[in-house]
Amino acid sequence: MMRCPNCNSKDIGKIGSHQFYCWSCFIELTVNGEKMSVYQVEEDGTLSSLDDLFFSEPMAPQVQVNGM
Repeated sequence: MMRCPNCNSKDIGKIGSHQFYCWSCFIELTVNGEKMSVYQVEEDGTLSSLDDLFFSEPMAPQVQVNGM
């Protein structure tokens, strides 16, 4: 089970092979190997990185894959 690093919600949807979306705080998460990136979705659909707000150094995602 994955939790949002922003709001700690479990309400995470999978939107791509390595991309997830938090339905509670509306941020997008990308998991690539051991690295997680966090993005804010702007009004025009572009993504703005929020990594500098969440991670002082690369963080391993807290993901358990169950049939994904």
